[in-house]
Amino acid sequence: MSGNVQLLNDTLAAAKAEGRSALIAYLPAGFPTVDGGIEAVKAALEGGADVVEVGLPHSDPVLDGPVIQTADDIALRGGVKIADVMRTVREAHRATGKPILVMTYWNPIDRYGVERFTAELAEAGGAGCILPDLPVQESALWREHADKHGLATVFVVAPSSKDERLAEITAAGSGFVYAASLMGVTGTRETVSSQAEDLVRRTRATTDTPVCVGLGVSNAVQAAEVARFADGVIVGSAFVKRMLDAPDAAAGLEGVRALAADLARGVRRQV
Repeated sequence: MSGNVQLLNDTLAAAKAEGRSALIAYLPAGFPTVDGGIEAVKAALEGGADVVEVGLPHSDPVLDGPVIQTADDIALRGGVKIADVMRTVREAHRATGKPILVMTYWNPIDRYGVERFTAELAEAGGAGCILPDLPVQESALWREHADKHGLATVFVVAPSSKDERLAEITAAGSGFVYAASLMGVTGTRETVSSQAEDLVRRTRATTDTPVCVGLGVSNAVQAAEVARFADGVIVGSAFVKRMLDAPDAAAGLEGVRALAADLARGVRRQV
């Protein structure tokens, strides 16, 4: 079965045709439970997210800040497995028809098996994978299997990336380019880094693939600011924080849905 890379491409193209950025939400699988995590992903999509990245919880993250680390710890202590990640993708995509990616570090895939992981992700209806710690020069095996199964390979670029390196990364990737707006880990911030716009400009000079900005966006005003220059706005910690701060599961889901609606107005610059 082929994955949904074309659905991802079409979704990003449709947002561009509407004259707006796409809203991409991030939520970890298994948080606060596997079933609760599935409902959270559905709530983000129902609220207005165009795409969701489902995080594969990891015990030793390099990109995730304290909010997502807290959620990952809860998921890992709850016994979340890769099969639960695949189930999250399957059920959220089946319920909404929207593109779902997995965001994961390389070690779990390497241990699970590249062919097995890509085949199962495609079978679940996944659109692709974001791989923040997989060097492009070591990605040939992954890309071979991802291409075979119709999955996007999204790489991360950073403000420190030289132009030559940007060209190498964007030539190898597909779906979209994840532009980390600052050097550091994920988390909500008072302002969006001024480096983001320059990084998008430099990245666009190397590719026609959409460039989506993440790290730091937490509200509609910031989303509107990033939407001026990016093809997509990626929000993670703010969604997770709504769930962590909620008094109960139902309130957490309502918080996710409300934040998605607010951010959806932001990417349409209706704030």
